[in-house]
Amino acid sequence: MAKAPVSAQDELFALRLDRSAPDLWPMLDALYGHRPDYPAFRTALLKTLKQAWDARPADLKRLDLKRDLEPDWFLRPDMAGYVFYIDRFAGTLTGVLDKLDYLSDLGITYVHFMPCLKPRPGDSDGGYSVMDYRQINPALGTMADFEQVSAALRARGMSLCIDLVLNHTAKEHAWARKATKGDPKYQDYYLMFDTPDLAQRYEQRLVQVFPDNAPGSFTHYPEFGKWVWTTFNEHQWDLNWANPQVFLEITRIMLFLANRGVDVLRLDAVAFLWKRIGTRCQSEPEVHMLLQALRACSRIAAPALIHLEEAIVGPAEMLPYLGRGRHDGREGNLAYHNSLMVQFWGALASRDTRLMGHVLATHFPQTLTNATYATYIRCHDDIGWAVTDEDAAAVGLSGPAHRAFLSAFYEGSFPGSFAKGALFQVNEATGDKRISGSFASLAGLETALAAEDAAGVDLAIQRILLGHALIASFGGIPLIYMGDELALLNDDSYLNNPAQAHDSRWSHRPRMDWPLAEAAHSGDSPSARVFQGTRAILARRRATPGLHSGYGTRIVFPENTGIFAFQRLAPAGPVLCLFNMTEVWQHLPLAWVQAQGVTRMHDALSDTAVQAHKGTVSLPPYARVWLT
Repeated sequence: MAKAPVSAQDELFALRLDRSAPDLWPMLDALYGHRPDYPAFRTALLKTLKQAWDARPADLKRLDLKRDLEPDWFLRPDMAGYVFYIDRFAGTLTGVLDKLDYLSDLGITYVHFMPCLKPRPGDSDGGYSVMDYRQINPALGTMADFEQVSAALRARGMSLCIDLVLNHTAKEHAWARKATKGDPKYQDYYLMFDTPDLAQRYEQRLVQVFPDNAPGSFTHYPEFGKWVWTTFNEHQWDLNWANPQVFLEITRIMLFLANRGVDVLRLDAVAFLWKRIGTRCQSEPEVHMLLQALRACSRIAAPALIHLEEAIVGPAEMLPYLGRGRHDGREGNLAYHNSLMVQFWGALASRDTRLMGHVLATHFPQTLTNATYATYIRCHDDIGWAVTDEDAAAVGLSGPAHRAFLSAFYEGSFPGSFAKGALFQVNEATGDKRISGSFASLAGLETALAAEDAAGVDLAIQRILLGHALIASFGGIPLIYMGDELALLNDDSYLNNPAQAHDSRWSHRPRMDWPLAEAAHSGDSPSARVFQGTRAILARRRATPGLHSGYGTRIVFPENTGIFAFQRLAPAGPVLCLFNMTEVWQHLPLAWVQAQGVTRMHDALSDTAVQAHKGTVSLPPYARVWLT
């Protein structure tokens, strides 16, 4: 009997399976191949991938093909991101539809909805304690609303990013409820121990994430006699990724969300996925095997989807999330450039770029394979001063003293500081003092306005635009956190909310000020100047092909330590990006500038010629220049 003809869609699936099989099966063989249930797991995973592909809407399959043909789509200079909590930006999901013109006008092509999947009631760690991955938070809308918004974004050429929490679920999740009732299958979805002995052995090396309000990493539940691993909060139960059924369940969820129109999945808390006794249980080798395998599943059944891996760790630990060694080009497509953010604030406070240049040149490669950074100056989270003692010593600083200086400066207690922030999760044992605060308040605008200091206001605005120009040019997708384009200040109203008062991060999660946004399109208020300046920066980024993220970034070192400089290594000639990190004029020899490959002396950022004077290029306070 003749075989039934293979459909074009089945053939396409088979080709993509063949393409990604070398990235998938060796990882899963290493993780789970020793288990007797492994053959059944492989069969179930293949079925899951094929079912997800068969269910994928036709317009998304067309997008899959387009992105297969244009694999650099997310590396292009027209990519610019905007990050917000839906309720604080637009009230509801459908409310977002009325705000798309605003985003388009700003120049946004990538939209990140902060946690929007159904959270547990009450304290949900800002939405990261998820009880149902297949439903939208009912306060925001429905999955049908979500699909409507994702389609509207897609029609405008905007990519949609949402959070998928991989390390844990809420204790109210259906799996956790079954585990609580004693179901051994679902108890094996989590890390649960019958006695405290093993938990105590693990605890010896673990680092507490929230020592103030959630000390320890385990919670005892007498009602069902287990010690449960709870890295972040009592209500967030860590998943057992050593169980292949967890991998299978998360793959199903991942592809379900992809088929609802998600373009980018921000994989939350990935560093913690694999537990090994005697270690910190962070960034273990198996984590990278898991993440490569998950990405391979996406490339097979939803190739338009890419992964942003959230690992806020030091450079040596972060880079593998973008693929190093055997995982090169095969793991995450995006990862946060936390070091760029930390070093920006450090150089602003010290007026010295030596540490910034040292860290970014020493620890980060000039190019990445099929991956890039998510660059940002502020986000929804606190700032931890991730400066090692070794890096500080390399430029003549004391690590502990420099970290203490930065905390004091941005809290606003250091003499002469322009900043106004708040401490977050002070760890007296380690001296770790993290900082909360909006971009504008940390950059000095709140202090200057309160003092009616017009010159201080001008300087604060220039600091904000300096930061936006930095993340727009460094290489990667620049992410603007909601309100930073309007210079919104700290919002201390969170102190009146008992559910938020313990968490100073709510100070930089304000509600969008839409009347202010409307007024910012004209005039010369601080908000208008920042909005118009940010919009211009993104427009010039789009118009500058040399800022494609596939081109390398090479840190260069002028003798003037008040200036941070790098080359974007475009084939047509480098773009030399210069940033005056001080509030006074700085100068560079013209010969040095020309030695970096600059031939035209044209500033791509302002689209004007740059004139040297007596062999010197002069930069005003907080100047930013993209020289070609």
